[in-house]
This record gives sequence, structure tokens and C-alpha cells, in this order.
Amino acid sequence: MFAVIRTGGKQYRVAERDVIAVDKILGAPGDIVELGEVLILGGEDVVVGTPTISGASVAAEVLEQGRGEKIIAFKKRRRKNSRRKRGHRQEFSLLRITEILTEGRKPSRAKAEAAAQPAPRKAAAPVAEPAFAAGAAPVPVAEPAAPTPQAEAKPAEARPKPQPKAEPQPEVEAKEKPIKPKAEARPSKKPAAKPTSAKKAAQKKPAAKKPAAKKPASGADKGKGKKK
Repeated sequence: MFAVIRTGGKQYRVAERDVIAVDKILGAPGDIVELGEVLILGGEDVVVGTPTISGASVAAEVLEQGRGEKIIAFKKRRRKNSRRKRGHRQEFSLLRITEILTEGRKPSRAKAEAAAQPAPRKAAAPVAEPAFAAGAAPVPVAEPAAPTPQAEAKPAEARPKPQPKAEPQPEVEAKEKPIKPKAEARPSKKPAAKPTSAKKAAQKKPAAKKPAAKKPASGADKGKGKKK
């Protein structure tokens, strides 16, 4: 049996033990809530509401109250120096459907507890032992073989006596090489001292030249500058 319900402006197709996430509704985790807007009841006979079915409801257990992922709303007006950024996280409720009620019945707590528990696993059937056919002789079981007598231990052969080890010969001491005396250091010939800067300057300066004697002016040159 299934039902189509409406909550938070949305429609959901649900059946017993279904887990759905809907827009937030009031209730703490573990509470039983009743969803009264049932649009369709399905099963052997389908019943369609106008718009809802009177007396029908769906009971659910609240598992969790949470919020979804963050959504960023960013708005910008170009050339206006205007920006706006907002975030939003939609709140939701996680529900487990426990019962689909008709004829105005109320939800029972026992149903909610049964829906919360997982279905028990079936125990494995025991394996029957193989039976012998009628009149068949039982299969003889082989007896363990008798242990064989251990062979008598042979006497240990005479071992040769260990020979004494030869004494190690003393090592010949290495002859020390005579140390040659080092040659005496010869006196090094130092180069002659270079002349100082003052002496260099004195050597480089040329001898002062004497001023040349002026030539006497000729007669032709004397009358050039005179006025007539």
C-alpha cells in the first residue's frame, strides 16, 4: 500500500518504512508526527481525493532536524560600485514512514518501534546427517596401523682422535727504513727594493726648458700697424 501526500507545498509518494527528507516541520528526533494531506491511496483499490481524502493520514517518525548545503547568491551592478553576497542553507526534516492510516485512526507507538528495528534474519537450517539405505551394511572404519618397532640403535663408530694443532710461527719483524735527513734550507735571494714613489717622480720629471729669445721685429713689420 502506498500514499501520495503533500507537505511544504511538495508532493511525495511514500510507503511503510520509507525514509524521506521534507521541508522542516515541528518535532524533536524520536517524535511521531501525523501528515494529514493525503491526495491518493493506492493498493488493491486506488482512491483519489478531492483534493484530499477525508479520514486518511500518514504517521512518520522524526529521525533528524538538519540543514542542507550552503547556496551563495551574489549580485553585482557594473559601473555602480554595488555588490551583494548572501548565503542560504535550507532546513529539512528527515522522516521515516511508520503507518498509512485510514478511517480516522490514530498512530500507535508500537508500529513506530517496529519500523525502527531492522527485520530479523532467518536462521540457517541445520544440515542433516547422511542416512544409510535400508539393508545396506555400514561402511567399516579403517583402524589405525600398529606402530612398527624401531630398529635397534647401531653402536657408534670410533671417532679418530683430534690431532694437536701446529703452533703459529712468530712473525718476522719488519725492518725499519732509515730516515733520511732533510736538506738544509738555502737562503732565498730577495729582489732589490723598488724605488719609492718620490724617487720615481724625480726620475720621470724632465729638465726645465729655457724660454726662447724673442726675435727683433723687422722694418717691414713695423710700418704695418701705423695709420697714414
